[in-house]
Order: sequence, then structure tokens, then C-alpha cells
Amino acid sequence: WQPTHLFADWFLDPDELAGKFNSKTKAIIINTPNNPIGKVFTKDELQMIADLCIKHDTLCFSDEVYEWLVYRGHQHVKIATLPGMWDRTVTIGSAGKTFSVTGWKLGWSIGPEHLMKHLQTVMQNSLYTCPTPLQEAVAQGLLLNYELMDQPECYFTSLADELEGKRDRLAAIVEEAGMTPVIPEGGYFMLVDVTALNQDLSHMDEDEAYDYKFVKWMIKEKKLAAIPVTAFVGEESTKDFEKYIRLCFIKQDGTLDAARSILKSWTKV
Repeated sequence: WQPTHLFADWFLDPDELAGKFNSKTKAIIINTPNNPIGKVFTKDELQMIADLCIKHDTLCFSDEVYEWLVYRGHQHVKIATLPGMWDRTVTIGSAGKTFSVTGWKLGWSIGPEHLMKHLQTVMQNSLYTCPTPLQEAVAQGLLLNYELMDQPECYFTSLADELEGKRDRLAAIVEEAGMTPVIPEGGYFMLVDVTALNQDLSHMDEDEAYDYKFVKWMIKEKKLAAIPVTAFVGEESTKDFEKYIRLCFIKQDGTLDAARSILKSWTKV
């Protein structure tokens, strides 16, 4: 057995990205650490985006809900901290992702007053309620962990350390089963290339992308759940991504053990 894996060090092509901006471009949405790839944008990449935003007078909405889940060798940089970007950037955070309480459905946006006032108007007319006790709990959690920042007791630090171990374990499991993981730099999802399994799905709906068919087949036949990656891309990119599925590794060890057992028995068939 020879382990094989890829890395989530994919990058934006500078010329292609620049070609997407013109006088009609109003805003760009970025996501770092990225879901589903797990890529953490470097400062140089963010500077390239910032330069284009400034050149074309474009707003930036920066989805940074996984900002604390960044693994060794990588660093999260907020694009709003780059020169000229604060006044044109709205940064989005998530209590669900930060504190593993996704059922609370709480988040926040940070930005200049002239942008935030419009978000407040939208929120006032689109949300019925946000539970005050949960908001207070999130605020206290943030205050406490900012005081503990970079210490072992800090939840942000301890969770990232724990998940890095789970990431590496899941990567070893899927490699052992003959699949190729894309090692994420941040977040808690992992892309897996299932090409090597060569699973025949010709009996299923021909109009669906291969990853959709593979995931449905795997849930029904193997009792193992995943997400089809083409759910995240446009039609023009389907062929490039339908060989991947997305697995989640923010799981109890017993769940990872069960996944390993399923994959081991699968490869023996």
C-alpha cells in the first residue's frame, strides 16, 4: 500500500480573475478558509483580490466562518485589514462554526458603518427573531477566548489541534481504501477523489453528475454519507469536480472507526 494524497493549495489565476472584473462589477464574495476545498487564501492572494476591488471600486463580502480552524503551516488573514479594504469590506462570522453550535443559527457581520446600516435594514425585514440568551452566550464565549488567545486552554486553539488529528486520521482511512484525499488547510471538510474505485453506476440516472450518483449509491449500499461536490460549482465546472465527494471529519472517534470498518470491508468485496 502506497499512500497518495493531494493538497488544497489550489490558486486563483491572476489573469482569469482580473478578466472577471469590469465597470459593472459591484461586489465579490470570497470564502477563506474555503468550503468545500479547505483552501486558506494567502496574504498575497488576498492582496491581488484587494487590488482589483480598489481598482474597480468593488465591494468585498468575505465569508470567514472557519477562521479559527486553520492548521499548522497556514495563517488566516482578514482581507479587511489590507490597505484600502476596510471601507469596502463586510466580514462574515458564524457562532455555529466557531463554537460548534450550528443549531443556534447565529452569526455576525463586521464592517464600516456606511455598509452595516444597509445590512441592518435587510436583517430587520428578513429575520423574525434572534434569541437574546444565545447571543449573550456567544458574546461571553468570544470575550473569554480572546483573553485566552494562543494558550492551550483557548477553545479556538484546542479545537483546531483536535481537528487536525481527525483530518489526518480520515486522510489515512480513505487512502487505505484506495481513494485520494485532498488535505485541507482549514475547515472541517475533506474532498476525496473516488476515481480509483471505478464504481460502475451506469444503472443510475444518466442526467445526474457522477458524484451525485456515487453519493446516493454509497448511502444506500454502504450506509456511508457524503456530499456531492458539484453541488458547489457551476455547470461549466461539473466535469472537473464530479470525481470528488466531500467528507466531514468533525466527528466522534467512534464515527470515524465505523467509517473505517465500512471502507475496509468495501475494498475486500
